[in-house]
Amino acid sequence: MLTLIKNANLFSPAPEGLKDVVFGFGGVLATAPAGTLDTGSLPCEVLDAAGRALIPGLVDPLVHLSGGGGEGGFHTRTPQMELTEATLAGVTTVVGALGTDAVSRSLEDLLAKAHALDNEGLSTFIYTGSYEYPVKTLSGDITRDMMLISKVIGVGEIAIADHRGSQLSAAELARVASQARVGGMLSGKGGTVFVHVGDGKGGLDILTDVVSSSDIPLSQFYPTHINRSAALLRQGIAFALRGGVIDFTASENVATENSDEIGAALAVRMALDAGVPVSRITLSSDGNASLPVFDADGRLIGLEVGRVGSLASLFRALLADGVAMADAIAMTSSNAARILALNAKGGIAPGKDADLVLLNDQNAPDHVWCRGRLMVAGGKPRVFGTFEQRSA
Repeated sequence: MLTLIKNANLFSPAPEGLKDVVFGFGGVLATAPAGTLDTGSLPCEVLDAAGRALIPGLVDPLVHLSGGGGEGGFHTRTPQMELTEATLAGVTTVVGALGTDAVSRSLEDLLAKAHALDNEGLSTFIYTGSYEYPVKTLSGDITRDMMLISKVIGVGEIAIADHRGSQLSAAELARVASQARVGGMLSGKGGTVFVHVGDGKGGLDILTDVVSSSDIPLSQFYPTHINRSAALLRQGIAFALRGGVIDFTASENVATENSDEIGAALAVRMALDAGVPVSRITLSSDGNASLPVFDADGRLIGLEVGRVGSLASLFRALLADGVAMADAIAMTSSNAARILALNAKGGIAPGKDADLVLLNDQNAPDHVWCRGRLMVAGGKPRVFGTFEQRSA
């Protein structure tokens, strides 16, 4: 059966006015001015959007699908992500990563969790590796992982400027980037090096060192947590103005405040005011990660858990702050899809996947489709994860 959404205020991400959209078989089949699409005698479910905004599904480039953390001991290992944590937030594509723990959290388990969520309806991808260097992989080699494992689209979340990282050198990071780059070229993937940036010495300096001392371009790196501090944000703005892309983290510590952290909405405003193009800014949730706070001696003094839903909350906060709808969509969907070479994501047009979010009057997800399958209706889950409690 096809689905026809009538009278939608369509954003792809640019505004296209009132449109009808028909989709089926997992993809968008056609868009046309409102009132002009006719599905003839084909069986078709029809929904009148009544002028509400229809946007591409959000693309989250950093989620700890299989859980993360553990910086406070075994009991602080964070839980896995459940399906409706994403769908209720309008997130239809997630990229999974490991973090500090690559021992009790394995790439095999991450890959299995990605396949499980895919079977339940989401689009899922993963990074090979973790914070560590030498990089742990599934096949023994970054390039092999990217070429032979369909869900592996890059390497990450490799850590720099962090006491939990491996303190790798510029030469070592250049080798990681070159393997990811070649793997991407040979497999038709983005080959991105997704970089966790801590609050340690140097910040982004090592990325500049790699670019200045090798043939690796700035665009190979995708650094995240750039709103961790004012100093790092200044570095990130300079990095973006030189042609790089930067990612801000939507999840924030609440009960245990980190005084240096800058809220993502404010960080976006500061970056835009400094002249950073919208196309070089993305937003991620860091969902299901631990959000640790350390004292000056590196001792853990607080721990919270990232939320995939923070991406939708940030999307609404940006709109409330006066950011244009098209720009908010770009930063939460289209830009990440472009940077990661997920070409079927981040837009609403024939040939794109039918990942769609119909917003309500408060700009929150009302209906959500993942590859054409209705996952959320009226703000309530229609599809649950295999072992989720139905009271969600």
